[in-house]
Amino acid sequence: MRNTWKLLAPLALAAQLLAGGFYLQVGNPAASKEAQQLGAVMTIQAAGCHDPATAKITAVAIGIVNGERREMPLKVVAMSTPGMFAVTQPWPKEGKWVVRLEGRNPDQYTNTLIGVNANGVDRGRFREDMHQFSSADVEAMLK
Repeated sequence: MRNTWKLLAPLALAAQLLAGGFYLQVGNPAASKEAQQLGAVMTIQAAGCHDPATAKITAVAIGIVNGERREMPLKVVAMSTPGMFAVTQPWPKEGKWVVRLEGRNPDQYTNTLIGVNANGVDRGRFREDMHQFSSADVEAMLK
């Protein structure tokens, strides 16, 4: 029995890794009446092979305004669809900003950096990773 477990444990891990992942899809709030009512600047869908209802999302705006670095937590509101969230925009229109999203469920982690500007999400500036971004990663997005 003991040897069987030694053989099956790596296979179970490989199956979990190959079965899919956990990632965040950034959406346009104009596509959702609920997101519009919440005043969202973006929607986030927790996706991949997991139970979306267990996903927890946090968001932080990180920016440079007049040469000064600022950070502010963002309000993330769970929407009626499990795994769907709305994010509002409290950051000022001046300066250069990125939003760092972190997603967790009981077994997985992902995070995303998204460039934002005065008009909302800058779809040309976007990075996703299963490991936490470093300060250098954030700084590169702010340049």
